Amino acid sequence: MCAPRAGSEGGACGSTAGRLSGEQVAEFRDQGFLLLPGFASPEEVATLRSRAVQLVTESFDPGDVAAVFSTGEEQRHSRGAMGRYFAESASKVSFFLEEAAFDADKGVLTVASKEEAVNKIGHAMHELDDVFREWSHSGKVQELLADLGYVLPAIHQSMYLFKQPHVGGEVVPHQDSAFLHTSPHLTCTGLWLALDDATVANGCLWALPRSHGALRRRFRVAPGESEASFDAPPPEYDLDAMVPLECAAGTLVVLHGENVHMSHANASAKPRHAYSFHVVEGDGSVQWSPDNWLQRTPDLPFRPIAHVMTPNPTPPHATS
Repeated sequence: MCAPRAGSEGGACGSTAGRLSGEQVAEFRDQGFLLLPGFASPEEVATLRSRAVQLVTESFDPGDVAAVFSTGEEQRHSRGAMGRYFAESASKVSFFLEEAAFDADKGVLTVASKEEAVNKIGHAMHELDDVFREWSHSGKVQELLADLGYVLPAIHQSMYLFKQPHVGGEVVPHQDSAFLHTSPHLTCTGLWLALDDATVANGCLWALPRSHGALRRRFRVAPGESEASFDAPPPEYDLDAMVPLECAAGTLVVLHGENVHMSHANASAKPRHAYSFHVVEGDGSVQWSPDNWLQRTPDLPFRPIAHVMTPNPTPPHATS
């Protein structure tokens, strides 16, 4: 199985370019995930990492909105102001705190600085931030998606994940298509770029091989509701069959939208930064489900990758 450990060389299962071999595509279809060591250069890794830290330092004030992103099962049941903040982040570059880094009763951080307290940035940085937009829409990303069968791929959300030392929380087993649903068929693929060496100790991804046969449940806005929640209880998964996806910084992990994956809390002294974004088909053959939690404002419609870098684009097909 293609899961090289941190610090290992790419070998037969890796690639430094966007093109995939037939063997790699077959492995992805069979396993539901694929690791591509060296997909991002050390310079690209440093640039993305530096930009995220700069955004936190210059643009984030925890006192404005103390939005905690809980990574457990209850994470998807925020109500009121926090629920609105989460929903509005679909069209913004928003900041979320680690649950363990914020004392909600006292309204104060439990760590030394906001840089140590932030959980993630999301969810439109792939369009609204120049550095992340350029990398997300690069030629090698477009080549990769073409080899996976996309006709007109569209990125619908992006996240910078910090997984802070000691306080970086667990992410429970889930399927990305539960949150990013299209019909009449599912088209979501997740791209997860390691910006630190990801190990078992600092909370690397874990994936369940061949778990992408069916979508178990959805996270959606039910009729008569204003905020999203799961439409079924948590499924039972064989956690013993999960495999760790340890990988070096610069590795791109490609995740099938129905693959079941998770990550444990970071109990180590080392961070585990990553940049993640999710793609769906934007050629008009599917519809972005109107009850998805993530809906864009009219001034920032979903656009295929091919049109994002074009001034004042007029996409031939709506994807929202």
